[in-house]
This record gives sequence, structure tokens and C-alpha cells, in this order.
Amino acid sequence: MTTIPKTAREVRMASHVEGRPVLGNFDLVEVEVPEPGEGEVVVRTDHLSLAAAYADLMKADCKLPLPPWKVGDRLGGGAVGTVVRSNSPDLAVGDVVQGMSGWCEYSVGPAQGYFKLPVGAFPSPVYFLSQGPTAYYGMAEIAKAGKDDVVFVSGAAGGVGSLAGQIAKCRGAARVIGSAGSKAKVDYLVNELGFDAAFDYHDGPVVDRLRELAPDGINVFFDNVGGEQFEAAVEVAAPHARFALCGALSGQIGDTEAGRPRLDLMTAITKHLELRPFACYHTPEQIWAWAEHFGTWLGEGRFVFPHTVVEGGIKEAPQTLLSLLDGAYRGNVSLTVSG
Repeated sequence: MTTIPKTAREVRMASHVEGRPVLGNFDLVEVEVPEPGEGEVVVRTDHLSLAAAYADLMKADCKLPLPPWKVGDRLGGGAVGTVVRSNSPDLAVGDVVQGMSGWCEYSVGPAQGYFKLPVGAFPSPVYFLSQGPTAYYGMAEIAKAGKDDVVFVSGAAGGVGSLAGQIAKCRGAARVIGSAGSKAKVDYLVNELGFDAAFDYHDGPVVDRLRELAPDGINVFFDNVGGEQFEAAVEVAAPHARFALCGALSGQIGDTEAGRPRLDLMTAITKHLELRPFACYHTPEQIWAWAEHFGTWLGEGRFVFPHTVVEGGIKEAPQTLLSLLDGAYRGNVSLTVSG
């Protein structure tokens, strides 16, 4: 039987975030690892998922359609781990599972709160921690990107955008354009992820870059940023273009006003633009739709899983989130906690 420590570490929210998160918003604490009750399991956290949306969940006035995190509570979020003790017939010691156990080294809870992962389905368990359900739902169900579309993805090197652009290509888009914050990320989008073109949004007015790369306009816009990039997309949009509005990073982690871009209403009206803000609730149907296509496209060699794995254990979780918000990583970000 695996030895389970009497105590383990977890990260709690020390205070609500005002503006950008800082290390002072987090507490690393030692807690007792309780014995599992009837029907419960003990799970060692192996990998923890990190995403920009976590910064919003730490705000007192969180606008996301999720319960905000509370001061003094363990921070939440998805994780993959290994069952190390079980009092349930549904999960056995050694099973690899996924759950919303949050920022901790060990979690204890009902077996129903964890989903047993199929061994060997993907090259690594971190593949299960992607933001794919959001990217797929937005690109396939909201924007309905498909054959002959010219697609623009803002924030394309991030966890959602890096998947959304590839989804559009796999669904037959004629041209996929991405924006990112550095030349290295631009090169990454084109040379490794298969985007047809990309640009650094720091290099002059975004509207000029878009007109250069999409002279006939864009049919689909998958927006993770808002601000100037949203305004430019409206100007360059072709008639009847579909906008899937996923995020507003320019306001979430930058200038607050940038999260409230000006909508050129007359242009939107005369072009018959379809503007659809959305939130993905990660329902079983949404997760299954993504997993089915993800596995198929990976198997066909048509898809790359863009991700960054950060080492260092649970103590590095706060700084890893701050670095993610500063644009230090590409693709989906996970932290190795154990294993």
C-alpha cells in the first residue's frame, strides 16, 4: 500500500484580487490529509491545470458564470492524479483520475467526484487538462467555422486560441490568422501549429495588419482579447461574419477600459455581423465532443497539442499563474505537482 503522509500542502486564497494578482493574494499552508470515509478515495495530485480565467475567479466581483473563489478556501481548478487509497468499488488504487480538486498535493472525496481516465488514450495525462472544450464549442458550435472561411483568432498562442485556430483548420477553413504578443509566438503559430499567417499585435495598428493578411475580409473571428483587436475585426469583417466572443484579456490583465472596446454599430449593422458572446460550461456533451475530435485529429497527425509543463511542485502554483498572465508560456499550461 502506498504510504500517505499525515499532512500535505495546499494553496488558499489570502485575499481577493484587485487588478492584477500578486503573490500576496495566495497562502501556502500545511493541512492534515484525512482518512477517506465510506465511498471515498484519496488522490495524489500529479498535474494541476492553470488558466487566465483563474484570476477572474479570485475577484470579489467575478463576472464569470462560475462560483467565485472565497478568501480562506483552497483555490479550485482541474487536476489529474492517482488514487492512492480507496473505500469505493468504483475506483481502485492506481487508477488515474481527473477532478476539480484544485491546488493541493492530496485530495479526499467521494469517488463520484473523480472521472477515471482511459490509460493510453493520449501520450500524457496532461492532455486531459486542455482548454479544448471551450475552444471546440466556440469554434464549432458558436462560430460554426468551416469550408472556405477566413478565420482570425486573437490571443492565438494561449491555451484556448492555440487550439481554436487548429480546430478551424481541421474543419476546412481556407485561411487561419492569429495574433500574439511576440515574434517567437508568431513563428510558433505558423511553423508549429499550422496557422496560415500570424502577426505581433505590437507591430502597428491591428486593423492594418488584418487588412494586409485578409484583403477580402474575415468570415470568422474567435476573440480572446477584446480591445483594439475586436474593433479591428469589426472593420475588416466580411458581410455576415460570425464573431465568437470568448474572452477579454486586454481588460482582464491590462487596461480595464481595453476590455470595453467601442463597437462601430453602423458597420456592424450594414455588414449584418453576428456577435455571439459565450461561456463553455464543460458539460459532459461538450467534453465528449472535444475528446472525440481531439483523439481523431491527433491520430491522423493533423493536430498538435500546444502545452507547457512547469515543474516545481505545488509551491510554484502562484508564481506559475502570474507568469502565465504575463505571457511567459505558450498553449495550455499545467504544473507538475507529483509523479
